[in-house]
Amino acid sequence: MLRWLKRILLGLLLLAIAGLIVWAMLPRPVPIEVAPIGRGALAVTIDEDGRARVEDRHIIAAPLAGALARIELHPGDTVTPETVVARIAPLPSPLLDARTRVELEGRLQIARAQERLAQAAVERAKLQVEYAKREVEQGRKLAAESVIPGDELDRRTLAFDLAKRELQSARFGASVASKEVATATAMLARFDQPAGTLTPTNAAEEVLVYPPVGGKILRVFTESEGVIGVGTPLLEIGDPGQLEIVADVLTADAVAIRPGVAVSIEGWGGDPVAGKVRLVEPSARTRVSALGVEEQRVSVVVDFSDPPEKWAALGDGWRVEVRITTWRSDDVLRVPLGALFRSDDRWAVYVMEGDVARLRALEIGHRNTTFGEVLSGLQPGEQVIIHPSARVRDGVRALVR
Repeated sequence: MLRWLKRILLGLLLLAIAGLIVWAMLPRPVPIEVAPIGRGALAVTIDEDGRARVEDRHIIAAPLAGALARIELHPGDTVTPETVVARIAPLPSPLLDARTRVELEGRLQIARAQERLAQAAVERAKLQVEYAKREVEQGRKLAAESVIPGDELDRRTLAFDLAKRELQSARFGASVASKEVATATAMLARFDQPAGTLTPTNAAEEVLVYPPVGGKILRVFTESEGVIGVGTPLLEIGDPGQLEIVADVLTADAVAIRPGVAVSIEGWGGDPVAGKVRLVEPSARTRVSALGVEEQRVSVVVDFSDPPEKWAALGDGWRVEVRITTWRSDDVLRVPLGALFRSDDRWAVYVMEGDVARLRALEIGHRNTTFGEVLSGLQPGEQVIIHPSARVRDGVRALVR
């Protein structure tokens, strides 16, 4: 009896050992992470660095050679067209000849022609504003009657805003042109004075330099007194309240950017600010990247949509980050980008069916850095494997961590 008991115990022990060996050789479930498929908003953006700049800026240059008095103005000071920004005492007149007179007369004629062109531009801009205003008023009536889509009304409103900016810029140019005429006239009048009457010590002969428009001093190029030549930059003025954002975008990305699309302005030290694209410049330029690669980039100009109170602390030349929206939908079926991979030249994911991973091909539409748009192949509520490892295969058992 004892002998049979020992045999039974030995048999049970061998069976237990064999069972352990078989259990150890069975495939273990692969640990995975999953994410549910659901609907939500999806936006495709182009993210680039940009900079803020004053829209209309003007560099005031010396209208003649002479002894410049020290400029007492500093960046941030407010000036008006009546503010004297610089004083220049003319040097003793050199020997003047007929050639100099012809050059001064030609400069005056050019300045007058530019003034006429600037006035014509102002009148043309006024007509464009009136026409765009009528288009917007008509568009609002048609949109209210559902005759035209809302996008058409947005396009007309954008054209009206652009026309008003063109009028403002044209008036700025007309003011500058009138100052150029005044300067050329004064220079020609000084030519007719007897030689030797202009001396640096004669304060009455000082030339007072006025800004063409009001604004704030952005930079002072020549602060100390000294002898300067004609055209020497003295200072730069502009209106910091009229800022725009400029971002250099790859030409391959700029194809998808249209005037009026939404832009988020971030990374400047304050809260994100809303804007919209005003212009994609028609000419690109070559720029060398940090890796030494030549890139073709084009400038995209962005206007602020939010009121100035939200970006009042932003200054000229400041660095910003822009997110230009090229496509957006508030209700799409989304899949996390980390679940996607290529299989047989198609997009695919691993879908959990119970505790088994199944390979499934699908069609993907728009993508951003987080999600992809599912056109077919998945249903809401299904779970996909995130960042599948090399151990994940079709039909393998998986364990959610």
